[in-house]
Amino acid sequence: MKSALITDFYELTMAQGYYLKKHNPRVVFDMFYRTNPFNGGYIIFTGIEELLTKLENFRFSQEDIEYLAGLGAFKKPFLDFLKDYHFHGDIYAFDEGTPAFPGEPLIRVETDLIDAQIVESILLNTVNFQSLIATKASRMTLATKGRGAIMEFGLRRAQGEDGAHSASRASFIGGTKVTSNAYAGKKYGIPVAGTMAHSWIMSFDSEVEAFRAFAELYPDNAILLIDTYDTLGSGIDAAITVGLEQKKKGKKIGVRIDSGDLSYLPKVIRRRLDEAGLTDATITISNDLTEEIILNLVNDNAPIDSWGIGTHLVTGGTQSSLNGVYKLAAKEEDGVFIPTLKVSNSYEKTTNPGIKQVWRFFDMYGSALADLVTLADEDLEMGTNIPFYHPFSTQDFFMMKKKNYATFKPLLLKKMEQGKRLYPEINIHEIQRRSMEMLTEFDKSYKRQINPHIYKVSLSSRLRELKTRLIMETKAKDDQNG
Repeated sequence: MKSALITDFYELTMAQGYYLKKHNPRVVFDMFYRTNPFNGGYIIFTGIEELLTKLENFRFSQEDIEYLAGLGAFKKPFLDFLKDYHFHGDIYAFDEGTPAFPGEPLIRVETDLIDAQIVESILLNTVNFQSLIATKASRMTLATKGRGAIMEFGLRRAQGEDGAHSASRASFIGGTKVTSNAYAGKKYGIPVAGTMAHSWIMSFDSEVEAFRAFAELYPDNAILLIDTYDTLGSGIDAAITVGLEQKKKGKKIGVRIDSGDLSYLPKVIRRRLDEAGLTDATITISNDLTEEIILNLVNDNAPIDSWGIGTHLVTGGTQSSLNGVYKLAAKEEDGVFIPTLKVSNSYEKTTNPGIKQVWRFFDMYGSALADLVTLADEDLEMGTNIPFYHPFSTQDFFMMKKKNYATFKPLLLKKMEQGKRLYPEINIHEIQRRSMEMLTEFDKSYKRQINPHIYKVSLSSRLRELKTRLIMETKAKDDQNG
């Protein structure tokens, strides 16, 4: 059971208010985000599979109820209601691992108001963090340009135990190949890997002795850390000595560098290894790597075979969070859903009303062209010209001409019905494969590290007209009351 106390306190005070006032209509909430992290061009939507599992088991235990009762803020009828609470709504969402963009609803929750409020915090907590980290991993993976795998080594630098496990999962979906986190390996089925610490070498009388002992124990994974004392002196000398011994046994070694000039050192070390006849020896680097550093090293042709990354991957580095939000989009009155929107002085913070769907358009080569947010009951007709309206402007639009697109598909798919997921949890390896395949559908201009091209997310004619009308009606009411 996942404790339903994993929610913000005001969700519970609002829920009690709804319950005592008998105000609990059917509602629709959207989860979306406003700006891309890392000054990038996209996110990798991640966390939905774990969220569905959490929601299936979301309950208030007897201990939870007793805790709430002891706060003095909740009345007995509401506490009795919570004893039998479980999430009972429907969820529509993008597939996990889908590249996504600002302003489009990534999750749609259809349920009653109390239910929708109680799950808001765990929904945002799960999806915001994992999407942030998966996006960071994706950016780092792209920065390697296919030159070596990224190993996630972030457990000791992550924000707490749960943050570490979630980061390992999200990093793998974003493109990393292994994790140092043994528990995440067990829980999620991620391959685990690790080499040695400086303390291993310092505990022996010499580097040769330390490397030899390690290679004897782990002949198929002898990655030797060579920068404890003198990287280009005793470190590489000892590694070559042990490497030649292993070569006679039909085994190969690798070396790892955790400090110093990560462009210059690998070049010298590669030459030394090759001159010694260890041409199959690999070079791994670590030490606070970012996607910018990776890209610079790749462009500098540094001979690096794999990348060990911790801090800047599992913490988000320069970006501490994804600004995902959860907003009311429609509420039921007299058996009919009425679209709602939040109006702001900042037009980009004015939400899109109604029950919506998102469509992704592709050309004849399978390349993504643009996304269109529509009302859920709109029927798009294949082979027709379709107007795409700017999300923040009532005038700016372009016509998606029938000759320019070959197909389109809906992205919001039903994942859960009445609190029960509609399919078993998907294997994380399949999610990673699917995510990386979907990312290839986008032109490289949307994925570049610096000044990426803006991918178009537009509104349909009907949605644009509905939004404009509701804004005008809201302003007219304010004028009457003001």
